[in-house]
Amino acid sequence: MSEGNVRVRFAPSPTGYPHVGNIRTALFNWLFARHSGGKFIVRIEDTDQSRKVEGALESILDSLRWLGLDWDEGPEVGGDFGPYFQSERLDLYHKYVLQLLDGGHAYKCYCSPARLAQARAQMAERKESMRSYDRHCRDLIPEEQARSEAQSITSVIRFKAPLDGQTTFHDLIRGDITFDNSELDDLVLLKSDGYPTYHLANIVDDHIMEISHVMRADEWVSSTPRHVLLYKALDWEPPLFAHLPMILGPDKSKLSKRHGATAVTEFRGQGYLPQAMLNFLALLGWSLDDKTEIFSREELVQYFAIERISKAAAVFSHDKLRWMNGVYIRDMSAEELTEQLLPFLEKDLPVEVKRPISREYVRQLVPLIQERLTTLGEAADLFGFFFVDKLFYNTELLLGKKLTRGTAVAGLEAALTRLEDQSFVAASLEEALRALASELGLKTGEFFGLLRVATTGRTATPPLFETMAVLGKDTCLKRIERALEKLRNNPKEPVPV
Repeated sequence: MSEGNVRVRFAPSPTGYPHVGNIRTALFNWLFARHSGGKFIVRIEDTDQSRKVEGALESILDSLRWLGLDWDEGPEVGGDFGPYFQSERLDLYHKYVLQLLDGGHAYKCYCSPARLAQARAQMAERKESMRSYDRHCRDLIPEEQARSEAQSITSVIRFKAPLDGQTTFHDLIRGDITFDNSELDDLVLLKSDGYPTYHLANIVDDHIMEISHVMRADEWVSSTPRHVLLYKALDWEPPLFAHLPMILGPDKSKLSKRHGATAVTEFRGQGYLPQAMLNFLALLGWSLDDKTEIFSREELVQYFAIERISKAAAVFSHDKLRWMNGVYIRDMSAEELTEQLLPFLEKDLPVEVKRPISREYVRQLVPLIQERLTTLGEAADLFGFFFVDKLFYNTELLLGKKLTRGTAVAGLEAALTRLEDQSFVAASLEEALRALASELGLKTGEFFGLLRVATTGRTATPPLFETMAVLGKDTCLKRIERALEKLRNNPKEPVPV
């Protein structure tokens, strides 16, 4: 198959918000299409009407847009093989179900849910191979079928799987995989409500849409022999299969909510950058070598190959994602980071902070905070002292480990006097306050720590003198005065400054 004929698809169900595993699948398909000069198709598998979640479709498409995974055919774009919602393609599925029935490859099943449950229990009792169905209706004679039809019993359509032999398919990642047909069940193709199951709909759509490669999660490996048999029954050539490795949590169990955020929308809301998320997801099961970790979008497209996808499960590390996001934050221009921070500050700063947040003021802060951020969502918590009028801390923070209250009071009083006529430029502040520490007989670390807490309420901040310069003389003097007042009057109480 020539590279230009590559056609791959991402086929999500709008039954929930996009999990990182789903979006990793979309990304690998997108990268393969872009690397090969092929087409990336988005198809919405919305046949499970009872499980549809309001807003899920919009969230899925928005997540793709956020990551820059543009699609060549699908919702909002159209294409020659539409419609791209399975709920709008029911006539097509019915057509091929009739073909399977006429060819003896499918049959009507009239079993009630109660009978199916009883059959499964009996199979378990006999310790038989656990199929979902005992094939009760597989060989009904015409009179029995007519009797069920006369009673208006609602039926489903099942595939008539072979009872012996083996089915083998080639996986581009895992090699040849063989299943005994005796282990396969007669899966449902068409449900009683007239909607197809995934197994039928994806086979029909992949064939009609000329999908060349099916890249999907490894949980579908066990379904693939059934799909291969369906292709054979319809006399169609199957696409090439590649089943992607599972994504595990740090404890090596399947990734789930107990490991932290798993939905792409959650990571976006926490302040992760799309370029960092794209880079991180690409490395969940794919690598170029054993050392390169930072890739641009263009490099990922250039180097991506199915042959480099691992068979082994990938481990999702929130710590590594935070590190990688920090790398991308530090690589941003000051103007770009300012734009990205503003919505988070508007949302997360205390309600008493005046809105709108000053763009010019945030731009001044960026050189101080850029090195310390790992997510945009940290900004309000880590650097909120730049925006609020009152700070809360206790005496212990001001005194640190070695200062006495008397020494601290004397130091702050001297600082107030020295700063009254001081230029609030970082270099001048440092020169003046270093000299003052020497005059007071204080170690610079202790004295600067005292000033840091008095002016910011924190023991760890961006560089002290640059921070004071941005805060400005009025704010710094006011905060030092209040710190002094609290040290004199309420030495043990938590105090606002």
